[in-house]
Amino acid sequence: MILLGSTGSIGTSTLEIAERFHIRVEALVAGTNIELLKEQILRFQPCFVCVATEKLAQELDHPRVFWGEEGILEVIRAASSAIVVNALVGFLGLRPTVTAIEEGKTVALANKESLVAAGAFIDPGHLRPIDSEHFGLWYLLNGRTPSKMTITASGGAFRDWPLEKIASATVDEALNHPNWSMGAKITIDSATMTNKLFELLEARWMFGCEKVDAVIEPKSVIHALVEFVDGATTAQMANPDMKLPIAYALMQEVHDPILPPVDLLEVGSLEFRPIDPARYPIWRIKEDLLKRPKLGVVVNAANEVAIGKFVEGRISFEALSGLVLDAYERFGDVDPKSLEDVFAIDREVRSWCEKAR
Repeated sequence: MILLGSTGSIGTSTLEIAERFHIRVEALVAGTNIELLKEQILRFQPCFVCVATEKLAQELDHPRVFWGEEGILEVIRAASSAIVVNALVGFLGLRPTVTAIEEGKTVALANKESLVAAGAFIDPGHLRPIDSEHFGLWYLLNGRTPSKMTITASGGAFRDWPLEKIASATVDEALNHPNWSMGAKITIDSATMTNKLFELLEARWMFGCEKVDAVIEPKSVIHALVEFVDGATTAQMANPDMKLPIAYALMQEVHDPILPPVDLLEVGSLEFRPIDPARYPIWRIKEDLLKRPKLGVVVNAANEVAIGKFVEGRISFEALSGLVLDAYERFGDVDPKSLEDVFAIDREVRSWCEKAR
């Protein structure tokens, strides 16, 4: 396999599965965590390696080192592996997804932004889901047609905060996830509920079902629910660990224990809560965005800029979602007709958001 994002949480879990099931790692693509990448190179002996910059590439003792976005694409084209695990964070992951499909490869997708920004131009037949929610939907569907699909949300760092305190929350507070440790961007997206908005768009594009929704399940034990036309609803439960969806994405069939089963007596009870726009303002655009899913490129571009401004202390937590909502209104008439349109709109939205506020 080709692994994009090898030093992140998805990447390291993927390497654990690869080692356990003797899956050859042909290429490792990382960003700036050079020390961990060096350990991975020694352990897995990849044919190709790629990092963020040429300067970082010079720190690696490897015969085939690439760098930057173009380096990622070169690795995908040069490697013979049939599967690409895309665990890159952000819009950077879109071109690798597209390139891998163009090269006839299957993409095990953990990069939300590929489908959020360009789902209209990506064939889901080339994708295998790694996100626990989409894996849960796939696991439940089993080839059947749903009448409605529901995914669950943890609620993020401010799930139980008084509403009046949230507007002035700090970066450290936003990164204090109640259930697990993840990368900075996805943790902040969890606090704003943007990640769940993105996952609804992904589900719409990946499974072709327009009736999708999300609820908060604080224990993160149920990941997805599917309603069928006969009135039955099924739920997928598993302990929250990405190794289960990763194993299926890499091997399609799994006959070995990957996780310990959920202990229902230990869980005790389950609670479901609605996602309240008063706590998560981004949720105000959910219904409109699902009707006009091509606007995902606007939401994604604005969100990435807004997170950058928030982390740098240039805007408040309250203004983070506010900037995304302003951009959504400002660019509400865009209608990309091609992938190149998507990239052009992305640039335009980012430029406007950098100058805004």
